[in-house]
Amino acid sequence: MQANGAIQQQLSSSFFESMATHVSKPPALKAIKGRGALSNTTGRFSPTRSIALEDGWYTDDNQPDSIATEVRVELAKTIITKNNSPDVPFNQSINPYRGCEHGCVYCFARPSHTYWDYSAGLDFETKLIYKATAAELLEQTITKPNYKMEPVAIGSNTDPYQPIEKQKGITREILKVLQRHRHPFSIITKGSLIERDIDILQDMAKDNLCTVTISVTTLDNDLKRIMEPRAATPSARLKTIEKLSKAGIPVGVLVAPIIPAINDSEMESILAVCAKAGATNASYVFLRLPREVKDLFREWLVQHYPQRTAHVMNMMQQSRGGRFYDSTYGQRMKGKGPFAQVIEKRFEVACRKLGLSTERRVPTQTKLEHDLTFEATKKTTDQKQDRKHLDIQNRGSLNSDKVNSGKVNQANLIASDRISHITRLVKENQLALF
Repeated sequence: MQANGAIQQQLSSSFFESMATHVSKPPALKAIKGRGALSNTTGRFSPTRSIALEDGWYTDDNQPDSIATEVRVELAKTIITKNNSPDVPFNQSINPYRGCEHGCVYCFARPSHTYWDYSAGLDFETKLIYKATAAELLEQTITKPNYKMEPVAIGSNTDPYQPIEKQKGITREILKVLQRHRHPFSIITKGSLIERDIDILQDMAKDNLCTVTISVTTLDNDLKRIMEPRAATPSARLKTIEKLSKAGIPVGVLVAPIIPAINDSEMESILAVCAKAGATNASYVFLRLPREVKDLFREWLVQHYPQRTAHVMNMMQQSRGGRFYDSTYGQRMKGKGPFAQVIEKRFEVACRKLGLSTERRVPTQTKLEHDLTFEATKKTTDQKQDRKHLDIQNRGSLNSDKVNSGKVNQANLIASDRISHITRLVKENQLALF
């Protein structure tokens, strides 16, 4: 009886352990058409957190085949964001949109969506926010007396030419304000919709007041489809570079992100075709996995590259000092370690062979500075001339006063002598007063 009891207890324990393991197993994720992320993890600022568990009732039919995009409006109070990072070539930026419909699974901007109590996963791609009064706010900001004019970057966080820009047109309205005030700016995008605004860009480029950088991640359409589902195709981006270059607009290429064992082998090919299309400078960014992006990217690897998942994540740790992400200035963009050093060397050699500058080009403000300097010099010269004329007038007036003063004194002396003479004659009774 004791033996049977022990066996029964062992069987019961094994049963509950297996049930616990079964229940705690998360359901298998499925790629959603037109979306990069596979899940919608709870934002880090949310007071509650939900975890999907497989309880036997779950089926794949419960997962939607697609998710519609929702768009909300934000009545922003400010439009220019200040930046003090030495890793980027600008001090201020403008982002017309929050969230990005391009759906790039690796996007470092995903965690910013959690500030709105949204997920960095699917919410980032499907719940978008646009700043309706962006152009008016910009006009008010740059016309303030204490505003210091310097180049502003457009699209440093989310893409200014993502699909909803075609309907909202916020980016174009911003460009019109900058054009009207001859304000220098730079744009970074992977959207071919930028071709719509070539008229403004061309006008500003004549005075060296704008530059454009096109982000190219891969030349493989299949990889682009699962990694950047709603971004422009590689061929479309190359055509955009060509059109911008022919229009006289300074254009460069950003090879980003470099992902170990996924697209790092394409770097030289990307640089070559972009240089042929008309790009004059190039830069790159090593894959960044801040906060929620790490888990989202791991899910993506398991779904699309299951046999490479462990290798890719290990390479990331090796290139980030044992962590998946290092936000230290000077390292977060390039990484460190042997693999990161090889990538950097390959990039330098390729750019040197192709004649691509590795300096991130920014608007030079040449004409603007010339105009401001000319006006300042002219104003200073006019002021000096005015002071000179004033000094001459003052000296002339002083001399005139001296001459007049001398004449007055002489007349006073003559009158005094006459009065004295008359007084003496009166005393001597030689002059009758009446």
